[in-house]
Amino acid sequence: MSQRDLAAELRGARPAAPAHVREHVRLIAASAPAEPPRRFTPRRALVVVLPVAAALAAAVVFSTRPGHQSATPAAVDRAAAPKSSVQGRAFNVAPSTQLAPQPSAGRAQRYEAYLGLRVRTAEGVSDGVKSALRIASSLGGYSTSVHAAGKTAAATADLTLKVPRANVQTAIERLSALGTITSESVDVQDVQANLNATDRTLDRLQRRLRALRAQAPTPTVERQIAALTARVERLQRARAAAVRETRYATVRLHLQTKEAAAPAKHERGPLHGLGVAFRWIGIVAIYVLALGTPLVLLAVLGWLGVRTVRRRREDALLSSP
Repeated sequence: MSQRDLAAELRGARPAAPAHVREHVRLIAASAPAEPPRRFTPRRALVVVLPVAAALAAAVVFSTRPGHQSATPAAVDRAAAPKSSVQGRAFNVAPSTQLAPQPSAGRAQRYEAYLGLRVRTAEGVSDGVKSALRIASSLGGYSTSVHAAGKTAAATADLTLKVPRANVQTAIERLSALGTITSESVDVQDVQANLNATDRTLDRLQRRLRALRAQAPTPTVERQIAALTARVERLQRARAAAVRETRYATVRLHLQTKEAAAPAKHERGPLHGLGVAFRWIGIVAIYVLALGTPLVLLAVLGWLGVRTVRRRREDALLSSP
């Protein structure tokens, strides 16, 4: 019979120990050194773990509240919105010459203008689109894109117009009369220096071509002539495209009705604060359960392990002769 079977049989029979055995056990217990008090107990573990889990949950909850975010989406949109080079307030008069400067007739310039207008009704937006197209056509220009969208009481439209650079001031003055100006900008970029540099490069290449053509026609000379000719043609095409671009000014027009009023906020009742408090208490409780349950399970498993080891030691002590 094994020691485990013997221990099980003794537990089941529960025999009374003789007097000399009891006296022997008492002497052993009296002579054994006092066991130092245990510093780690399951209760102490729970006392430490639960407040730590609650503090972590509270920190997570308050760090994720909407009020503690760095910036609202509207604020981010306002911060990320590009600033116009020249901006104006809402007024019903034509822009001044400072806002729409006269292009230089003797220099090549890229001229771009933006004009935002507010009209009263959706029908006004539709009429404004038609009038803007007529204005551009009457000044020798044309439209490259037209986008319009409308509902029952609100509508928007975006147009991109190409107008001869000499008539851009007249175009802006006429377009500004279609509604109330809410924003405007003008961007003028001089490209005459780039064209002059291209002209100098073309002159140098042309002189090299004339010198090569004056030489004896050999395969090497022919290859050089072909390469220079292709480069000259590319530069000439790029220069012609740049010149055509500077002949027309780009005018972007935005039309929209007045924005709808924001919905009225409902007044909060007397129990609103109590409901908010209970809601946050529930959120904190969920975080405590989510973070504290694994720690509590680990503490319980540790306590069960210590208890099992202690029982095995007691069984070994009782089964020893």
